[in-house]
Amino acid sequence: MAEQDLSSTTRFMDLKDPRYAYMFGFLQADGHLSERPRQRGQLTVEINVRDIHILHEFQRLTPYASSVRERIRSTNFSSRHHSATWALCALKARTTLNELGLPYGRKSATITPPRVEFSRPDYLRGVVDADGSVGFTGQGFPFVSLTTASTAVGAYLCHYAKKITGAERRIKRNARDGIYNIVYTKEAAVQLAGHLYYPGCLALLRKQTAADSLASWQRPAGMRIAPPRRRWSQADDRLLLLLQLDDPATAARAMDRTEQSCTMRLWRLRSGRAPMPSA
Repeated sequence: MAEQDLSSTTRFMDLKDPRYAYMFGFLQADGHLSERPRQRGQLTVEINVRDIHILHEFQRLTPYASSVRERIRSTNFSSRHHSATWALCALKARTTLNELGLPYGRKSATITPPRVEFSRPDYLRGVVDADGSVGFTGQGFPFVSLTTASTAVGAYLCHYAKKITGAERRIKRNARDGIYNIVYTKEAAVQLAGHLYYPGCLALLRKQTAADSLASWQRPAGMRIAPPRRRWSQADDRLLLLLQLDDPATAARAMDRTEQSCTMRLWRLRSGRAPMPSA
């Protein structure tokens, strides 16, 4: 395929450009860079054929020869999995992507947000489009989620989303597969989806549609809003241990917490599940 004719003012993978920031986030999460001897190699992205439109957008944004092909194969989940793959071989393009932070080989746990100036909401939308979900839970509550093996990417989403929504998340790998599952629900999900999936942005069409649908959600009458979770500081722990919780109600009043919270925290401290505070 001939190289694409982009505007002379457009620099490939300028992450201040919302389109390239999105594309880079998507490639970090769902792309694969491989290399072979004599500087050969390729970048590939394989996704469900229903999202092939985004691969054509990547192809249009790339001023180097590339291809988009479809195939049907048997997988562990389907006897006829119909996928589309975008392939890019140009060394200059691969070098640019690698220098920005797209590693060669296995990369899921090592990727980090770019270390150059970049469009933040667009980068995160790319990551969520590739490795996240947007929609409604079985109970009808809006949600935005991300599944990632990267501590840096997970922590960055939590940091950024807190600034946008006020909702605090602390990432923790699940015990089964060591993956981070970060979820925002209700008002926080509506705010985050509206911020990331703004009108006219580059995105998977089905996730853009899902994000747009979240905007109409309203909290049912009578559903209480949970207060922000208060983290336990070392000073809190020292006071709790001093009170000894002989009278849970008294300790709870003194610390302006619930009896259940005080009892559970003391159990965690005494059982070693939480570190004892320094003297």
